[in-house]
Amino acid sequence: MAQKSANRRPTMADVAARAGVSRTLVSFILDGKPGASEDTRRRVLEIADELGYRPDAAARLLALGKSRTLGVLIDVSQLFEAELVTGIYPAAEKSGYDVLLTANLPGRDEAASVEALVDHRCGAVILLGPMASPAELSALGTRAPLVVVGRRLPDDVIGDRVATVRTDDAKGVALAVDYLVQLGHRDILHVDGGQDPASDDRRAAYRSSMRRHGLESWIRVVPGAHNEAAGADAAHVILAGSRLPTAILAGNDRCALGLLDVFTRAGVDIPGEVSLMGYDDSRLSDNPRIALTTIHQDAQGLAEQSVALAVDLLTGADIAEPDVVLEPSLRVRGTTAAPRG
Repeated sequence: MAQKSANRRPTMADVAARAGVSRTLVSFILDGKPGASEDTRRRVLEIADELGYRPDAAARLLALGKSRTLGVLIDVSQLFEAELVTGIYPAAEKSGYDVLLTANLPGRDEAASVEALVDHRCGAVILLGPMASPAELSALGTRAPLVVVGRRLPDDVIGDRVATVRTDDAKGVALAVDYLVQLGHRDILHVDGGQDPASDDRRAAYRSSMRRHGLESWIRVVPGAHNEAAGADAAHVILAGSRLPTAILAGNDRCALGLLDVFTRAGVDIPGEVSLMGYDDSRLSDNPRIALTTIHQDAQGLAEQSVALAVDLLTGADIAEPDVVLEPSLRVRGTTAAPRG
């Protein structure tokens, strides 16, 4: 029992007992309210510092009638979003917050999923790759502080109620194209993400990167989506064409896996005939039987930043940058090589 007491977090009552004043007076002093002499105020602050007392932000929110629960929307089919949630939980718990999950499911309206979080009075909401329009997200921000992860929003939507955390997708795609060009590829095709989050930025970055390398005449975009079925459909379209590209950049890892499956079954040598790249660096891409070359997104960093922003929005803290952009990096594995010949 003594060990447990020694490791117990100091409370306001401990500060009051050591200082010989009431807990209410300690609360007033720590909140900067009047009611204590300068000597008493100084003594209480010194004792709080000696004891290592830190105000409980969660308790303070409850006292103000605010929830200490962060609502999180996840697409359960997206492996990368599952990795984000794995990082969100410990980050939230470390800050004294609980997490309430709701899922985007086939046939379930995203608005209904978000509404469930608001109805449960979550203090702030974190949306992982939402499909909602900027206007809808802006409207949601008036109801609850909102952090959007993995998607760029217009400047007029971001502010003191809506923030974003994302990877620099333009730089990520540029890294992919630069790497393939350095290997000697020219005929680089992009299977895009269709209407899925971040697809517009990645598609535009592919086009601009190809132009930067003087490869405008080689630009080809096949419609896709961020799932295996779309990658498989795109693979059939590519196989039915007049020529195979020497390299393919998929919109994300799941799309790349669909491409890889169909090409392998069709006898196309990856990477001997076609080099293949994904985007996300989900855990499955590092499986030795897959070994997908991809662009790495910092899942842990995205998770931690999203929680920090959600807490800042909820508590009214000053936010220096409401659009947090993290750096991508290249992960070279076994699905890319120099083109034959």
